[in-house]
Amino acid sequence: MSKKRCQWCLGNTLYEDYHDTEWGVPIFEDQKLFEFLTLETFQAGLSWITILKKRENFSLAFDQFDYQKIASYEPKKLASLKNDIGIIRNRSKIEATVNNAKAFIKIQEKHRSFSNFIWDFVENKPINNSFKTSEEVPPFTPLAEKISKTLKKEGFKFVGPTVMYAFMQATGMVNDHLEDCFRYQELVN
Repeated sequence: MSKKRCQWCLGNTLYEDYHDTEWGVPIFEDQKLFEFLTLETFQAGLSWITILKKRENFSLAFDQFDYQKIASYEPKKLASLKNDIGIIRNRSKIEATVNNAKAFIKIQEKHRSFSNFIWDFVENKPINNSFKTSEEVPPFTPLAEKISKTLKKEGFKFVGPTVMYAFMQATGMVNDHLEDCFRYQELVN
C-alpha cells in the first residue's frame, strides 16, 4: 500500500521525494536556511517545481549558497548569473540574493546566527498546524507578515509574507503537512 501524501506533491517523483525527505523538516543550520531563503526568493511568482528542477543549477551558480562568497560578488559575477540559463535569470532576484547575503551576515553578527534569530519567532519549536485539506492551508499568516516586516527592516528584499510563509513551511518552522499525510505524524512526534 502506498503512503498517503499531501496533494500538492502527487504525480512527480522529484516533488514527492522533496515532500518525503525535506519539506517541513526543521532546519537550524545557517547555510541551509540561506539556501531556502534564496530558493524561495526565486520562487516568488513561479511554481516550486520549477525551482526544484533547477536547484542543482542554483547551487552551482551561487557557490553552494555560500552567503559569505555571495555577499562579495562583483559586477562580473552578477553579469554571468544574469546570463546563466540554468537558473531563473531575473535581475532583481539575483541582486536581491546578493543583498540578502549581506543582510544575513549582519543578522548573524547581531544574533550569533541567523537560525537563532529566525527560530525565535516560533519560540524555537515548530508550529504544528492541523489542516485536513489543502484549501485550509493559508498563503501566509500574521506571523509570516511579522517576519516579513522585520526582515525588510533589516534590509532583506523579496521577503514578502507569502515568500516567508513558504520559507517557514520548507524549513520546518511550521508543519503544514495535512493530518492524513504520513509525514505529519512523523514530524509531530
